[in-house]
Formats: sequence, C-alpha cells, structure tokens
Amino acid sequence: MAGLPRDEVIDWLMAGDVAIQYQTSRDLLDEERPDLRARIATEGWGARFLAAQNHDGSWGRGYYMPKWTSSHYTLLDLRNLGIDPQTPAIRDSILSILEREKRSDGGMGPGASIANSDVCVAGMVLNYASYFGMPEALLTSVVDFLLREKMPDGGFNCRSNRSAPHHSSLHSTISVLEGFEQFLGAGYSWRATEIGDAMASSREFMLMHRLFRSDHTGAVIHPDFLRFPYPFRWKYNILRALDHWVLAHAPYDARLQEALDRVIAARRPDGRWTVNAAHAGDQHFVMEKAGQPSRWITLIALRVLRADAFRLRSR
Repeated sequence: MAGLPRDEVIDWLMAGDVAIQYQTSRDLLDEERPDLRARIATEGWGARFLAAQNHDGSWGRGYYMPKWTSSHYTLLDLRNLGIDPQTPAIRDSILSILEREKRSDGGMGPGASIANSDVCVAGMVLNYASYFGMPEALLTSVVDFLLREKMPDGGFNCRSNRSAPHHSSLHSTISVLEGFEQFLGAGYSWRATEIGDAMASSREFMLMHRLFRSDHTGAVIHPDFLRFPYPFRWKYNILRALDHWVLAHAPYDARLQEALDRVIAARRPDGRWTVNAAHAGDQHFVMEKAGQPSRWITLIALRVLRADAFRLRSR
C-alpha cells in the first residue's frame, strides 16, 4: 500500500466509530468482536440513530418520509452499521412496517401515495428485515413479488410494474441483489433455488456493463457510478457493486477488472479513500465530511481488495 503502512491505516480505522471498529475487526483482521458489536447501540452513530426514534417506534415522519430520516432509510443505516440484529426497538419497528405497509401485490412501496410496490424499495426492505431476523412468513410475499418482476435481461427495474421499461436498472438490481443475499445468508429457504438463479442473472447483467459502461457504446453510463458517497442509499456505484461480490462470495470475472482498477486508482497517497458529497436530502447527522479521508469508504475498499476473489488482481 502506498503512503502509510497498512498497519497505520488499520489503526486509523480502529480509532473511528465503534461500528467501524467492529467491521474492521471482522472483515480486515478476521476477529469476531461481539463486545464491539454490543456497543454500537449505546455509542456513536448507532446510539444517535436510536436516540432519534419517535415514541411510536418510527423515525422521521413515518415509514418513508422524508429522505433520508424516515424509518425505511434509518433501518437501512442501522443494518449497515452492523448493529446487533436482536436489538428490540429495531425489530419492533420492522414488524410494524411489514404488518402495515405491505401492498396488495405482496411487495413494499415507497409510501401511501403510490399504489404499487417498488422493486428497489422491496429489495431494501428484504435486506434489513432479513438481517434483523423477521419471521420468514412475513418475507415470502416480498420474495415472490421480486422474483415476479425480474426483467428479461436478467436484472431488475423499479418501474417494471408501472411503465414497462425495456432495460434493467443498475440502481434497482443492486438493491435486489443485496436483499436476496441477506435473505439467503440469514438462513431462510423460501424459493432459494430461484433466488440463486435470479442473483446469477442479475450479476451477469451487471457484468455485461462491466459494472459502469453502456453495453452498446462502451461509454460511462453515469459519472456518479464512479463516485463514492456514504451512505449509498438506493443509488448504485462500482464500490457498492464490488462489495456485494465480496459479501456474496461471488467468483471473479475479468469484466470486473476495470471497475476494480478504478477503485484502486481512487486511493489517496496516504492509503485511504475520500468520501464524496452525500446524496441530497435530510440527514439525522453527518457521519463524515465530503472531501475528507473516509473510514467508511476505506473500510469497504479494503474489504474488497483483500477478498480472495480480487487479491491477486489488485496488486
């Protein structure tokens, strides 16, 4: 690693929020630290999210409003911190959402003003609901909805049940992949073979685009795909995609290499990565300032680069 020795970068990560300490220990040092995980609910970012919870168990102005302080996005943030999945206040909130917000088609949508479920939202709900161990019976209809909405090109599009798009969306596809990966990883078995097939076809859709290029012209689809804000929210970028590859233990493919090289090239001379400006919208608080070295982005990038699938290709 250029600049600081790797041990110094690890020390810097371990001086950060307890959620960063926990994931650094688990993913970079191969040390499971339940003592650190237990502290996420009572210290730092995790405690601040929990302190913002309303008396009725919601956040913000309810299930989906406003971005990004609603229950939906706060629960996604808490899931991504790695907080203890048995935290009662969180589990009760998700149970309420699954009981009250599910649509007639069995999926989940962004709010009462939109009648249909939304693929991207349903994927994110499946992600955090699986992480926090919701009863499988409450999740099967969400899985059914998502599998029903798989596009002919192998991926997913949040407009698939509203405006008949002809092409999958990388934004929607990554959210569904993360939801499916967490569902299977948590030990649920409902339609597991079909989920595995859908994950394989979705990754092939992403590989067809080399994670960020048009499959027709080769042009960069959107410059934001090469930027690294945090939290990611519903929005796609190549680091988020590569992190999914690692967490899902998906095999290396040569079509990933250019995206991997882009992540490596973004590393600062001191061995860290910078966080880009957050997605516009209300926030409970700012975790890290844009333009500064980022423990979140550095942690995720190092998690990608040390994975067996990528280690030899990243030197």
